[in-house]
Amino acid sequence: MSLLDAIDNFYERLVAEAIDETCQADDSQDFLADVMCVALNRLPTRYYRHSIDMRFYLPDQELDDMKEKARAAVVQARGYVLEHQRE
Repeated sequence: MSLLDAIDNFYERLVAEAIDETCQADDSQDFLADVMCVALNRLPTRYYRHSIDMRFYLPDQELDDMKEKARAAVVQARGYVLEHQRE
């Protein structure tokens, strides 16, 4: 196991959840991957090793704030990707 396999960015999970909540039937996997990349680049990183630690030590209000930031970043990223698609 490499060191990269031992850590994760908590925002990746939150952005993926926000994409699931906002995706549309005609969204391709490539489009959603681009949205995820753009959204994650607009958010801070929040690394953790064990998801149970993140859930246990993260106050509810902070988690709610992070979810809202992730959702807002996805909405903005969706618009950005739509505007910059190659034809």
